[in-house]
Amino acid sequence: MAVAHSGPNYPLASLYVGDLHNDVTEAMLFEKFSQVGQVSSIRVCRDMISRRSLGYAYVNFQNPEDAERALDTMNYDTIKGRPMRIMWSQRDPSLRKSGVGNIFIKNLDRSIDNKAMYDTFSAFGNILSCKVVTDEAGNSKGYGFVHFETEEAANQAIMKVNGMLLNDKKVFVGKFISKKERIKQMGETTRKFTNIYVKNFAKELDESQFRGIFEPFGKLISSVIMRSGSGESRGFGFASFERPEEAEIAVMQLNGTEVHGKTLYCGRAQKKIERHAELKDKFARMNADAEGSTTSQRSTECVNLYVKNLDDSIDVEGLKGFFAPHGKITSAKVIVDKRGVSKGVGFVCFYSPEEASKAVTEMNGKLVGRNHTPLYVALAQRKEDRNPQLVSQYMQCMAAPRRPGAPIRGGSMRDGGAGYRPSGSGRGGMRDGVVRRPAVRMRRSMPMRRLWCNHSR
Repeated sequence: MAVAHSGPNYPLASLYVGDLHNDVTEAMLFEKFSQVGQVSSIRVCRDMISRRSLGYAYVNFQNPEDAERALDTMNYDTIKGRPMRIMWSQRDPSLRKSGVGNIFIKNLDRSIDNKAMYDTFSAFGNILSCKVVTDEAGNSKGYGFVHFETEEAANQAIMKVNGMLLNDKKVFVGKFISKKERIKQMGETTRKFTNIYVKNFAKELDESQFRGIFEPFGKLISSVIMRSGSGESRGFGFASFERPEEAEIAVMQLNGTEVHGKTLYCGRAQKKIERHAELKDKFARMNADAEGSTTSQRSTECVNLYVKNLDDSIDVEGLKGFFAPHGKITSAKVIVDKRGVSKGVGFVCFYSPEEASKAVTEMNGKLVGRNHTPLYVALAQRKEDRNPQLVSQYMQCMAAPRRPGAPIRGGSMRDGGAGYRPSGSGRGGMRDGVVRRPAVRMRRSMPMRRLWCNHSR
């Protein structure tokens, strides 16, 4: 009796192919993948403006069995000197953004690549994605990520591999923690510190005098004055205590005191990411106070709308023009890249909720711009509000039974091309100027091995 697999709904005949050389074309990929089965279409995703390859592609097979065979036998094969990374295509971002089953590995030997890391962790369960982070030259940065299909597999990998020697280097393996969560954790441990940052002391102060300032408060592990290349004091340093209580007392007693005619600053030593977050929060509070209570009250009443599918020709004034008939706009913004080119998304903030609700009703789905693209308009959500929803969607996706006959999805909206479709590839083709993909018959009892998802980092 066959057991139905309850997992995420993957388009089982569509593969994501990443880490491609910029010169790889659809024809090259067709020549490669047609060796394992009948290919219905291939699309290399390209920049909409420059038409330069984005380094990844989608390969659609006629049969799911051929797609799985390609994944099993061709993963990490080289094209133009680069190993290609093949995964099942999964466009739903909730799968990777939920963080379920995602682990972080650091202190990797520089010789460990994607394939070596995959071979190491595949013993613990189905891997959705696996990537060693590299620099622009393709050299490993010494850390990477593995996303398992289940939380149980991730926990097993952490328990077995954390602290092991891989290529004679002891690696750390732990649950992936987002940047925001790391900052929050740092804030919760602000009183548990042993390392003190000290600044604004006289440059004539030497190491023994510097150490003598802190020794009355407890046992010091180390102390250092930071110096320039010529050996001159830079006016700041660090002192590390054995116990957190001693460090806290030293900060309370010494901060603001006068030493050799200068007012000393002592505080908990912070990481760069924590300092930036603290300064950002500080400036935000200062700006809020400067605007006054009236402005602050008005800003809480304003409602922000998220708008996407914007035409490249639409700028801030154009965006305001579309939404102005529906109410008073307090601000509007079109998101652009480093070159100033629109990313196709923006925000419009209305003075009142009633006006915002009217704008959503009237503008969502409306055809605007020179390309007459239907707009998507909805209430803007903060990241912390979206994340619980993404986790909920992912858990529902995991619990839902797999539906046979799921449609194959095409390439990215960014590439704008029709893709590469070999002649005589089934019932798909171009009719009436529309690319039609062939229907794919899905089998309920298909073996589920090495399911992957699109994992861009």
